Amino acid sequence: MLKELFKKIQTDCKTYSKDELIQIENFLKEDIIVKNENNNYELNSKYKVAIVNVGKNLVILEDLLSEHKNIKIEFDDLNGAYNGDLVLAKRIFNPRSRVKAKIVKILDGKKNDVLVYIKDKAFHTIKENITLENKNALKYSEGDVLLVDNKSLDLIKNLGNIEDPKIDELISLHLYQEIYRLEKHLEVDAKMDDTKQRVDLRDLYFCTIDPNSAKDHDDAIYFDTKENILYVAIADVSYFVKEGSDLDLLAFKKSTSIYLPQKVLPMLPPILSEEMCSLKEGQDRYSYVFKMYLDVQNQSVKKAELFEAIINSHKNFSYGRIDRVIEGHLDQYSKLEKEIFDYLIPLYDISKKFRAKRLLKGYDFRTSENRLKLKSSKLESIEVETSTASHQLVEECMLLANIEASKKVNTVGIYRIHEEPAFKAISKLVDDVNILGVNAKLQSDVHETILHIQEKAKVAMLSAEIDELIIQSQTQAKYSSKNLGHFGLGFSSYSHFTSPIRRYSDLVLHRILKTKQTPKNIDDICSHISLNERKVDQLVWDFEDRKYARWAADNIDEDIKVKVVDTEKGRAVCYENMIGMKVILENYKGQKLFSKMKVKIKSADVVTKVIVAIIK
Repeated sequence: MLKELFKKIQTDCKTYSKDELIQIENFLKEDIIVKNENNNYELNSKYKVAIVNVGKNLVILEDLLSEHKNIKIEFDDLNGAYNGDLVLAKRIFNPRSRVKAKIVKILDGKKNDVLVYIKDKAFHTIKENITLENKNALKYSEGDVLLVDNKSLDLIKNLGNIEDPKIDELISLHLYQEIYRLEKHLEVDAKMDDTKQRVDLRDLYFCTIDPNSAKDHDDAIYFDTKENILYVAIADVSYFVKEGSDLDLLAFKKSTSIYLPQKVLPMLPPILSEEMCSLKEGQDRYSYVFKMYLDVQNQSVKKAELFEAIINSHKNFSYGRIDRVIEGHLDQYSKLEKEIFDYLIPLYDISKKFRAKRLLKGYDFRTSENRLKLKSSKLESIEVETSTASHQLVEECMLLANIEASKKVNTVGIYRIHEEPAFKAISKLVDDVNILGVNAKLQSDVHETILHIQEKAKVAMLSAEIDELIIQSQTQAKYSSKNLGHFGLGFSSYSHFTSPIRRYSDLVLHRILKTKQTPKNIDDICSHISLNERKVDQLVWDFEDRKYARWAADNIDEDIKVKVVDTEKGRAVCYENMIGMKVILENYKGQKLFSKMKVKIKSADVVTKVIVAIIK
């Protein structure tokens, strides 16, 4: 393989196979490889051998040995190369000192499918909006979306036309290589046939609290008010998904469920995610249970037991219903519901105290989620979901289970880690908030600095905006085999235990806790699911941004209210009606960050998702 050959050449290797020597001889004739003074082979200094990585706005030539030697090039310098190709690039003299290069030869062309659309009788790639010259484009209609071979540009599949809003899902799934999720689900013969004696907790009044639309109920809770014992029961997915099975390998590949507006592409087949593993109301279900003895006075867990059990969720509640109960609006209720409310209300009061103690080290950010509501595949409205009392009740219970699970793992396992932001990032944060008129200063440590900034932001009535900047300054949480703590939550040890139906990490943790064995490839598992988690986030954002662009295209000249979120690029985001829609301000003139204004939609491109607006 040429990639391995050039790696050997660049690491001063002295032994080559017969086939490699034949290839080297050819490269010597082309002056791509030369012999040095020690009579060893080396790459001609005029050239660079690299892997092409085509991004949305730039192309990176990835060095074979070190990411620090990567080079950015222009789309015009691709010379027919595409993503994943092994290429020979020639260095270009650049008086401004930054290394420049252009591709002169494709050494090993990786065959890929590429998504294009027809615009002005030519192929344009959807991801990067690069024009691909091809006479075949004349066969198709304006706006047709095609999957083509990246080398020959021959048609693989015609997906439809960009005018059809149903195509948005296909575009996002193809762009992020997740189209296989639409394939027929694996057949599963799921039976509750455990021969081991499980702890029988079916008489306890467990309940689940989820969004109205939830079909996958991962977790149920029960609280013994007399003994102050909290039970957190989690779907026992590992019983049904055996390690190394086809079902397991596919779940690992997916790593997480994809939640699109009004649709879920589950990690596990619906027979498991919505049936046998879902803690459905009135159904006996296998679960993995934490029994936690709470020290209510000191807001801590005195002792935690973990065991396999069988439970029955006596009631599935919505967050809204439990919010009303907490507020004292019980509405009409049955005798069974009253039994559950009688432990949920005191549990909520206890959870508030645990939360207050947690926030002495962790952070309380004013976050909200925008739920896109679609009608006939078009964006109709935005529903903003904020954290309410019921959300916080469930969250605190799940956090306790996650912490206790992490304590039971060996020194090497699967942890959810969030590292402390660098001093440089915090210094920039202080500078940014001061520009906004919030008079903040660096404190003795990062934690104190963030709390100090939040207090100052309250006085300036900018809490939500400042929280956005604080979140941006922080590193991204990820999975690791080593326990490095969770800075944002303020925990010295933390794992994901409570959502094995939708997260592969939790399934792995369940297996580790049951077998006391850590997978040999745990680092690869952590790396894979962390990368996939980010990829799925990007896929969902891509889908949602295209829905916003469709709405904008149907509402040209409409007035919307926005706030500036990027002063360098003149970008703003809508904060009323189509909340979360991003726009580029055509006549931006240096308005301050978070400045609010009324703008008019000028144009919208559904393919590139670019929405342009004019400040009125």
